[in-house]
Amino acid sequence: MKRPRLLAFGAAAIGLLMVLLWWGAPLSAVLGFGNDSGRYLGYVEGETSLIAPPVAGRLVERPVERGGHVKKGDRLFVIDPVLARAEVVRAEAALAESKSRYENLLTGKRPAEQEVTRAQRREAEAALVQAKLDYQRQSELLARGINARQAYDQAESQMRQLQARVASLSAQEQVNELAARPDEIAAATATVGQNQANLEQARKKLDDQMPVAPEDALVENTFFNVGEWVPAGTPVVSLLPAFRVKLRFYIPQEDVARARMDEQVSFTCDSCPPDLKAHIIYVSPRAEYTPPVIYSQSARAKLVFLIEARPDPGQMPLFPGLPVTVAPLPRR
Repeated sequence: MKRPRLLAFGAAAIGLLMVLLWWGAPLSAVLGFGNDSGRYLGYVEGETSLIAPPVAGRLVERPVERGGHVKKGDRLFVIDPVLARAEVVRAEAALAESKSRYENLLTGKRPAEQEVTRAQRREAEAALVQAKLDYQRQSELLARGINARQAYDQAESQMRQLQARVASLSAQEQVNELAARPDEIAAATATVGQNQANLEQARKKLDDQMPVAPEDALVENTFFNVGEWVPAGTPVVSLLPAFRVKLRFYIPQEDVARARMDEQVSFTCDSCPPDLKAHIIYVSPRAEYTPPVIYSQSARAKLVFLIEARPDPGQMPLFPGLPVTVAPLPRR
């Protein structure tokens, strides 16, 4: 008789327990272990940086390994740079040529060329002196009626020609010292600017094929080995900087009003030191149902809000996927 009574009593107790769990009573409270429903469950998430080349090519270097750490500026990988380096050399040569042409337009003719013009002027001036003497002599002979008019006219013409020759060479000397015309200088300036832009573009393409770490980070994964062909835009390395690790947890709708941006929260995890801190960086404006990964009987079928918090720097490293428990938000 006692055994059927015990079985009936046990069945009733189990039924009562199932009813309480169904209606949302926490298991710890039902069994008398206390109530921790005020704490929030969540996990650690990491925002990785995927480093990919903009052009396709063969992977010739990859000095980093999965699980290692890199410093800002460390080389991550190299896509075959032969063509990119050749393009940089070509752009440098074109820029040097355009700069030389521009400077040549600004300086006028060379000293040796200017000296040739000066020598020609001195020669013309010497001939002009002789032409003036001949002209004076022919004038006197014509006045005395000794010489013909034709000889006088030839002496005058020769003198006039040499005067014009001296004036022309003097003007040429001034022109030799001048720069080119403004339009020519403007065109040369534009060519220099164009070649400078081409060189910067070529250098940028070369740098993109040999990227460096943008910040200190953990090498979360590598996707290609040396010698393999990498398609354009396909990640070769993924990085996880420490400052891009965050907590994601959910709070019930009755507590969302207590969540404020930049507010400090405390959290714990398995085998972690106590009093870990984080600051809230995001409060979801939309409600959702409890995610099945972290639901508990006390929170089942309740609306919750997603909260993200950034762990304070200087604490132990946290790995993505690690479950965490966040202390209740303070009441105001």
